[in-house]
Amino acid sequence: MDYKDTLLMPKTDFQMRGNLGVREVEFQQRWNDIDLYKKVLEKNKASIPFILHDGPPYANGDIHIGHALNKILKDFVLRYQTMKGRYVPYVPGWDTHGLPIETALTKKGVKRKEISLVEYRKLCREYALDQVEKQKGQFARLGILGEWENPYITLTNDYEANQIKIFAKMVDRGLIYKGLKPVYWSPSSESALAEAEIEYQDKQSISVYVAFPSIDAKDTLKDASFLIWTTTPWTLPANLAISVHPRFNYSVVEVKGNRYVVAETLVETLASTLNWDEYKVVDTIKGKDLEFMKYKHPLYGRISPIIVGEHVTDSDGTGLVHTAPGHGEDDYRIGKVYDLDVFCPVDDKGFMTEDAGPFAGQYYEVANEAIVVALEEKGVLLKQNKFTHSYPHDWRTRKPVIFRATPQWFASIDQLKQDLLNEVKKADWLPLWGELRISNMITGREDWCISRQRAWGVPIPVFYAENDEPIMTQEVLEHISNLFREFGSDIWYEKEAKDLLPKGFTHPGSPNNIFRKETDIMDVWFDSGTSHSVLHARNLPYPADLYLEGSDQYRGWFNSSLITGVAAYGQAPYKKVVSHGFVLDGQGKKMSKSLGNAVDPLVVMKQQGADLLRLWVATVDYQSDVRISKEMMNQISEGYRKIRNTLRFMLGNLDGFDPMTQYINYDFRSKLNKVMTLKYNTLVKQVLLAYEKYEFDKVYRLVVPFMTNDLSAFYLDYTKDILYIEKEHDAERKGVQSTLYDITLGVLKLLTPILPHTASEAYLLLPYKAKEDIYLENLPEISTKKEDDLMKAFKVFDHMRENVLKKLEQARELKVIGKSLAAQLDMVVTQEQRDAIDFLDMKIHQVLIVSKVNLSVGSKFEVLVSPAIGETCDRCWNIVDHVHENGLCDRCQQVIGSK
Repeated sequence: MDYKDTLLMPKTDFQMRGNLGVREVEFQQRWNDIDLYKKVLEKNKASIPFILHDGPPYANGDIHIGHALNKILKDFVLRYQTMKGRYVPYVPGWDTHGLPIETALTKKGVKRKEISLVEYRKLCREYALDQVEKQKGQFARLGILGEWENPYITLTNDYEANQIKIFAKMVDRGLIYKGLKPVYWSPSSESALAEAEIEYQDKQSISVYVAFPSIDAKDTLKDASFLIWTTTPWTLPANLAISVHPRFNYSVVEVKGNRYVVAETLVETLASTLNWDEYKVVDTIKGKDLEFMKYKHPLYGRISPIIVGEHVTDSDGTGLVHTAPGHGEDDYRIGKVYDLDVFCPVDDKGFMTEDAGPFAGQYYEVANEAIVVALEEKGVLLKQNKFTHSYPHDWRTRKPVIFRATPQWFASIDQLKQDLLNEVKKADWLPLWGELRISNMITGREDWCISRQRAWGVPIPVFYAENDEPIMTQEVLEHISNLFREFGSDIWYEKEAKDLLPKGFTHPGSPNNIFRKETDIMDVWFDSGTSHSVLHARNLPYPADLYLEGSDQYRGWFNSSLITGVAAYGQAPYKKVVSHGFVLDGQGKKMSKSLGNAVDPLVVMKQQGADLLRLWVATVDYQSDVRISKEMMNQISEGYRKIRNTLRFMLGNLDGFDPMTQYINYDFRSKLNKVMTLKYNTLVKQVLLAYEKYEFDKVYRLVVPFMTNDLSAFYLDYTKDILYIEKEHDAERKGVQSTLYDITLGVLKLLTPILPHTASEAYLLLPYKAKEDIYLENLPEISTKKEDDLMKAFKVFDHMRENVLKKLEQARELKVIGKSLAAQLDMVVTQEQRDAIDFLDMKIHQVLIVSKVNLSVGSKFEVLVSPAIGETCDRCWNIVDHVHENGLCDRCQQVIGSK
């Protein structure tokens, strides 16, 4: 007889297949329909705020997998803090100025020089806003809730106005100045670059050893030459000095009638490199004693001095440094000490100027070769050599940059350096090495070049009087800020200088009331670095609780935000900084479209769902570089399937359960139900700690084994005999369902930050839910319940159970039994094990999922597996001593008979 209809089998609408690529869009629409984001804010509005300030991604192109990693990590934090009960508004942002947008317009056929600057900037703005709209939808598709209709965008009037206010604060502190200094200059972009806009690539260069003949020298130095080594021959036209170290010893080396001055420690190395088969050291002189000696430039006949500086090393080269203040940071600094000119005979496009003499008009890389030839013709080139080395390149054009002195606007770092370092110490850094990394960057950082020679950006709000004196009074800057707030920064280009200044403005440097405007724009890192102004603008606490970005932002946004925050408000804009690595392919290689190894998050979301991407993020150690591939995503999909199937089984077994009327409190549950609750309580404690410490991979490694091992492989497995077989309102069955309800709801809460779509779907199918969505629930509270004796007894039993499972598996392999219900166990247990079994007060055959168990006490644990003897119940499939005429065992007979 078929008793299937008498069994209480699981029932749920939670499907085995999530179909996330389609269904997630429906869940997100529901979140929008019920205004879920606003509701969670309203729920927690009286609580302590938690502010994650969003580092603005650049508005250009579709989002990539690095974007997805970053935004998902942020959402883990936002959702955790929200469900912890904090007030967590999330204001996404976008960085919208700079060269990539200009380049994108050029590729679209826009000819910059054929339209007005105002019209060109309008096209830039339209393009940027289109990109923002596109990326906005793509970020939201990841399952992220926030102020999507009211983000911050660096091109909006209010943002630019607040940026000028911060600039004004820095001016007021005397931190902004204009100077002629060597900066990273990109001939391909025709603009100065920030350090954060530099990337290093291999480049082939020429290195040369050049002899500069001494002038008016006496004794052993008479007719000697100062030997220098350089990898940038094109800078030799700008040579104005040779630097030596004051405390180094320098040798005068005679080689075939010629004398050269080199560092004493490098003589042997140079003899080998320059093939000096026979040489002798005729004198040794202290570096400081060479100071102010003279030499003659072999190409120009200029007379220049020997100077001393601590920057000189003897690790390579000759120990004498060719010094061109217009082409190097160290050269510039030492040049200031000796009042040398900042001479730079290279123009904006990288061509040599008339000051370079015979090399004028040549591109600097072409001049490089020509200068080497000229040195050889003069007989001063001892050796040339081509070599490949890591060299700075413009991160956008991928072309080499040069160090070049140009008039630029700078923010002084020296005045702030100690304050910056103090603020770094106050912040928390994760990983811990982040503190050292940014401290070293700040310690070694020179003044920040904040000007750029581009069209698309925030203009530097400086006027010049007729005598070229810069005008940037607080009155003027406040006026410009107000104009930008009302009209936007395009007004700078639409109006004449006199119409932009406050009404009636006069200046002693302009007797004719004629003024001109600065044409440079601000570095885009100044744009994004002042984004903390959004906190004040939106009445959010300053500093933010968290900045979370990629590890490249130590020299980028973390750095510029720190400088502007400390300069404007005397305090870092963040309390904690978390950084993550880059995303590589499955073999650890950098992703690129040309290699075909890129994983597109938009494709993954469409095919597998955002929750799969989110689960991937929750499995990686994001503090290092992480990997992703189709194969890895298939593994993640398998992990998700296990989670989903477990949830489905749990929900199915809660069918018909009403926790409002049928719930059995913990104190009245059987021992193993209590064990599972206590195990779940431990899970809650560990998971909440992992979230608190930003250890999201640990959350995954805690929750999934709990679901697959503690639940699926143990609790849910043996309780089938209770849930399916017993009467619907049997007390033990209700105890199991009460335990299941607690754990199901709790696990869904713990998973919500990581799998919000899946958790929301499952929550809505619970037999009772207190809220419209699980995101309106709080995370489980940490329980203080402790039952040490109970857990100790279970530990003893669980160890015994593992051994029984091995024996059952062996018996199956030997064909002694089929399913475990066909088995009888004859067990010899120790007294400790017997006591544990008795203490747990369980039906041991039911928990071990066999039909019969015979127990005896002995000195050591032993198990004999044999086929159970008896008759099989047609309903519960247990083998019992006898069944009734209808094929039922006593238990099933009682259940059926009482229905």
